[in-house]
Formats: sequence, structure tokens, C-alpha cells
Amino acid sequence: MAREAVYQQTAPDDPGDVPPKVPLSGGSSGEQEPNDRDGELRPRRLDEMVGQRDVIERLKIAIDAARGRGEPLGHILFDGPPGLGKTTFATVIPAEMGTTVQMANGAGLSAPKDLLPYLTNVSERSVLFIDEIHRVPKAVEEYLYTAMEDFRIDIVLGEGVNARTLNFELQPFTLIGATTRAGMLSAPLRDRFQIREHLGWYTEDQLCELVIRNARKLKIQTDQPAASEIARRSRSTPRLANNRLHWVRDYAQIKAKGNVTIGVARDALDMIGIDRLGLDKQDRNYLQTLIRVFQGGPSGLEAIAHTMNVSSDTLEDEVEPFLLRSELIVRTRRGRLATNKGFEHMKMQPPAA
Repeated sequence: MAREAVYQQTAPDDPGDVPPKVPLSGGSSGEQEPNDRDGELRPRRLDEMVGQRDVIERLKIAIDAARGRGEPLGHILFDGPPGLGKTTFATVIPAEMGTTVQMANGAGLSAPKDLLPYLTNVSERSVLFIDEIHRVPKAVEEYLYTAMEDFRIDIVLGEGVNARTLNFELQPFTLIGATTRAGMLSAPLRDRFQIREHLGWYTEDQLCELVIRNARKLKIQTDQPAASEIARRSRSTPRLANNRLHWVRDYAQIKAKGNVTIGVARDALDMIGIDRLGLDKQDRNYLQTLIRVFQGGPSGLEAIAHTMNVSSDTLEDEVEPFLLRSELIVRTRRGRLATNKGFEHMKMQPPAA
């Protein structure tokens, strides 16, 4: 009775406020996927995934062991750059476990009451996925501690001297957290994840395989050279490869009767300003500004941002990471410097020594 009474006092008045459980075994495809463009391309099982093989092998062992014991899978934390498959893992793992998943975003959990509907709706061995978990406030984070460790939460009813605390027992569940900034997680929360996996960049061959598989799903007539061209311009990131593939499909449908050849792929990607290294217009504008205005540097980020009329946060978070990874620029104490590779890519000569 205590469990029922607590739920009645804490559940939202509008049933529509209760986050739905998303079944991953059976049901319609609309129920199985987050509402994003990648839904139609998202794998359903671990064996369907491309890349991250070391992560997949470790997860298979953990999943098989948990199923063998009839226990929930240990809590999992995925970290890594955007677009590498964190959400895909969060949908595939429940399918492997034969259970359901609820999805939340850390930015939307501003207070413990926002988390409560999710926790009260977990079923035994189900999964709660929190994307951008580094954005969860401290008060909500502390609320997760007992939920993760003891599968219970403490609910305070009333205020002042009339306040009382009720213990609400939860069904044993698995929390999957995803973050692009693992360093922003507090140590107590980070240590409560039994499994922690870092997702790395994809190779060109892996992305080529991904493009070929997804082209079949989209019923696109393509060939290996065209898939390789799309993969080469996708910055080692599956999400970008899928985005590029969608655009190439649209272009081919209008310009090439739906047939994707390497020439069609190049023309399509050139049209939206994606060059052979995967740089877009803003990336090249950054390099051009650094080289033409600041003679290749060193230059401060703020100076480059003001010259381009772009916020420094945009450059630091969206533009520079790929330029640094591609060895087109370097960051020093004195500022940003264009490398010889950067000059060559922009077909510009380095200043005389």
C-alpha cells in the first residue's frame, strides 16, 4: 500500500507526462526507435553493428552473463565524440536483453521530480537511458546514487515538521548513460557505472561497409567506389556518413535517375561544400582566415572568431576538433597555427621563413 500511495502522490496528473516505455522486442518500428532521421538505419542487434568490435565483444560477455544469472545488466557509461553510436548501443542492448528502454536527456532533468516518473516506471531488468548525462544537475545526480546502488529512492512528503520520508523500492534496472564530456561527471556518479566504454573514431573501411549496408536499407543502387567516396568525406563519424548518404540519395534521385556512382557522389558532396577531406565551408573559411589574414598564425581564437564574425564557442566546439585531428592546425601557447598540411590543402604557400 505504501508503494501505491507514494506513486499516487508523486505521479504526474496528466498521464501524457509519464515517459513511455519503448519496447524493443516486437511492436511497431515507430515504438522501437528514438524519433530521429537515423531510426530507419539504426541496427537492431549487436551483430548488425559496424565498428567498435572490441566494445561489442565485451558487452556480449556481460549481457550473456547477466542473462544466465537472470539479473539486470550492470550500469553502463558510454563516452566519446558525437555521432559514434552511443544512442545506438542504448537501443540495441535492451533488444539483446529482451527488455524495454526508456529514454531521457540530462538537460531535461532539472530537478529530482523530473526523474521520478522514469524511475517509477522501470520494470525488472529494463533499461533507463540518459543521454548527455553530464548535464544532470547535482541534486538529480545525488538522487541517482541510491537508485543505482540499492534500487530505491527516498521521497519526502510535506514540509517542515510535518515532512516525512518514504522509501520507494524500485525494480532492478540498468542505467545507461551517454556523454561527450566524461570529465564533467563527478567521481561518485562515474564510479557507480560497472561498465565504462569509450567509443573511438571509425576507419574509412568501416564507414564504407556502413554506407553499403545502409544504402541497401534505403534501396539505393550504389557501388563500392561511391561508398568509399562518401566514407572518405564523413570525418570518421557514422552519423555524418548517414547524413551524407541521405543527401547523395536525394541528389541521385533528381540528377542521376537514382543511380549512385562515384561521379554522382562527388558532384553531390561538392554541391554542399564537402571537400575530399570532409571539410565544409566553415572549416575552409577558418583555414583561409588563419592563413590569409594572420599569415598562418599564431593567432588567438577570439581574433579569428571576430574576423569571421562567428562566435568563438562555435569555432572551438564545432570547427577546431576536426581540423586538429586532421593535423591541419595546431594549438600552442601563443595561439593557433596552420600546419604545412593545412597550407597544402588550401593550395596556399607558407610565409617565407
